[in-house]
Amino acid sequence: MANHIKAQQEILEKLNIYALNPMQEQALEAIKNNDKTILLSPTGTGKTLAFLLPLLERLDPECSEVQALIIVPSRELAIQIETVIRNMGSGYKANAIYGGRAISKDKIELKHIPAILIGTPGRLADHFEQARFTTKFIKTLVIDEFDISIEVGSGGEMKFLMSYLANVNKRILTSATQGASIPGFLKMDGAKTLNYLTENISSKLTVKTVLSPSANKHNTLVDLLHHVGNEPGIVFCNKKERLED
Repeated sequence: MANHIKAQQEILEKLNIYALNPMQEQALEAIKNNDKTILLSPTGTGKTLAFLLPLLERLDPECSEVQALIIVPSRELAIQIETVIRNMGSGYKANAIYGGRAISKDKIELKHIPAILIGTPGRLADHFEQARFTTKFIKTLVIDEFDISIEVGSGGEMKFLMSYLANVNKRILTSATQGASIPGFLKMDGAKTLNYLTENISSKLTVKTVLSPSANKHNTLVDLLHHVGNEPGIVFCNKKERLED
């Protein structure tokens, strides 16, 4: 136990973080003590670190195969998590694979199997189907932003991926929103749910909600941009088609 605490402190120092927030502390405890955990917390509150710390503790340094799988809805999130893991300096190899880049790059990286694999549903399904690595040693599954990941993989990829993960014994789902249904094939019955969406958690972001009167949010978005005015901003979209619209 003391070794785990020391290792955790060393990792936090490498990230220039000297204390976890209450959500992160409670999430760590819940993930350690439960086989299935659902973590709901606003963007910017540190969910990534909350699931990565207990994930690292579960890895076997003697195992040379993929041991943890993190499914994400976008390339940007995959790269972000990969960067965080590398900055943690744990000594475990992590790779991000995603659509939009040459699959030959994935193959080169996967020649040296990572302990932690981060990927988008479609690209992961391709590697699983081609058996480019074994999945039988994957014990920890994280689905980050699970509501969006499920939507991105709604063509059958998510259910296909789950069929390869028979040996998973720790499941973690995260989201910054509430209300999304969880398909039965994710096997999250009886999961411990931590909901911090209504609590005042320290965040670098101020979150405000704009309600659209119609399902088509384009006009509402245009009105919002006019209201914000000539200020720098980013609009996140969950699909390429939506971005083009």
